[in-house]
Amino acid sequence: MRILILAATLALSGCGITHYQLAVMPRDSGKVYSGVAEETGYGEGRISVTIEERTYNGTWVQATPEYTSGYVTGGYGWGGRRGGWGGWGLGGTVTMDNPQGAASKALLSSADGQGLRCDFTSGQGRGGGVCRDDRGREYDVQLRPAPRG
Repeated sequence: MRILILAATLALSGCGITHYQLAVMPRDSGKVYSGVAEETGYGEGRISVTIEERTYNGTWVQATPEYTSGYVTGGYGWGGRRGGWGGWGLGGTVTMDNPQGAASKALLSSADGQGLRCDFTSGQGRGGGVCRDDRGREYDVQLRPAPRG
């Protein structure tokens, strides 16, 4: 029972949330805007970007993982009248990296109904991508862990 209470307390306290900084630059100017994102540990989270005094808020979800793992088994067996039954087997966990990194999609909107759609690729807490607003303006994005403190 104590373990369940401790687990619930840790979950509610936000210990598993990772914060990220975003640098956003339109492709038609050199101005850099900023944003923040958070990851809850389940391949999704909230995101916010401010461009030209308009703040877009929304969520992002991971479409493909950065890596995946599975359990692989194998074995050999024999049997029959004279030999009896027997054999051996082995297994292990295999983890494979996605060479392109994790792909994520973010959908954001502003208070006045404007939209911003973003596609990110990331690995080991860093990444980049592209956002596009409702007017068709494109933005390059850098993603990095936020400093602790």
